[in-house]
Amino acid sequence: MFTTIKNRFEQGYRTCSYPNEKPAVFARYRGRPIVQKDAPQEVIQACVAACPQDAIDINTRKINLGKCIFCGTCEQISEKKFVRFTGDFEIATAQKEDLVTDGDLPALAEHSKQHFKGLFGRSLQLRQVSAGGCNACEADLNVLATPFFDLARFGINFVASPRHSDAIVVTGPVSKNMRTALLQTYEAIAEPKVVIAVGSCALTGGPFVGSPEITEGLDTILPVDLFIPGCPPHPLTNLHALLTFFK
Repeated sequence: MFTTIKNRFEQGYRTCSYPNEKPAVFARYRGRPIVQKDAPQEVIQACVAACPQDAIDINTRKINLGKCIFCGTCEQISEKKFVRFTGDFEIATAQKEDLVTDGDLPALAEHSKQHFKGLFGRSLQLRQVSAGGCNACEADLNVLATPFFDLARFGINFVASPRHSDAIVVTGPVSKNMRTALLQTYEAIAEPKVVIAVGSCALTGGPFVGSPEITEGLDTILPVDLFIPGCPPHPLTNLHALLTFFK
């Protein structure tokens, strides 16, 4: 016991101050992209051709964050003359169409379903379902329970049973083998319930798009309330989305 107390004093307070203060992310992190629409046409064409996800629309000159895996290929090819990734991790949206952007995103709080804020109050219970994911999105959700992020201090917890949850958090491209289990989990949650799609796989199919073995977008089978892009989304992206949408 005394050793534990001693270690606590030595380590000090380790929990991040977000959302009161926005912490800095590491230099190589790729967050919200900024698109320079006046970039040379040949540069834009080269980026469109090289994008592994077909996330860039050459006509509108916008990026679909739901498809984007934030690989940075377009930024490298254009030498930041067309696309430049910022360190902004606050990129979740309440409408899927808002993910198609040139860099501007609507304020999530203004577009969220306001009745959820009053309905769930200080307590929000989440049931996470990995529907065929690679475990990257799952890992960055799990890390929210560590002392640094301490999701529970906001009254938000992941629970074991869907019958104890208010919302379902889905990761992965929803494989055929997981589709039935996912739908049964959704049905087990009491009304009203919320559906949260996390990661490019859940949003659009991600790198597996085009495969007959997956569902290309969670919103094709369930009514999604919150879209969190990324491959995987940064833990702070997940934290921002949950706090802004529900609190």
